[in-house]
Amino acid sequence: MRLDVILRVTTKLILPFMLLFAVYVQFHGDYGPGGGFQAGTIAAAGFILYGLIFGLPAMMRFVPAAIVEALIPLGVLIFAGVGVYSMLNGGNFLDYSHLEHDPVHGQEWGVFLVELGVFITVSSTMIAIFYAFAGRGRGE
Repeated sequence: MRLDVILRVTTKLILPFMLLFAVYVQFHGDYGPGGGFQAGTIAAAGFILYGLIFGLPAMMRFVPAAIVEALIPLGVLIFAGVGVYSMLNGGNFLDYSHLEHDPVHGQEWGVFLVELGVFITVSSTMIAIFYAFAGRGRGE
């Protein structure tokens, strides 16, 4: 792709808008369609597009594999941590009402944190899958 200037320039132009749209879907997931899974997939698709156009080594400098591997369990930990924290506060697992002193604020924080955990896990898992397939040689 080194010689395909149109794809390289178009990718550089569209990538910030893809990531901005992922942030929009993430933060408006509780008001409409979307949320952590959709936003994580959109963000991962943006990074994968970058990797397809500029090559795997460039993408791995941009998003190192060690960070991706650390983010997968971090998202699960955030998700499970919200549930355990609500249980420690006297509620059921993922009972958001017990996260704050006001049940409404607890619901808001609960949805936000759970969707953040899903976003982190989904985006990093998709990137890890891309790394696994793109890192293989043709003869393997």
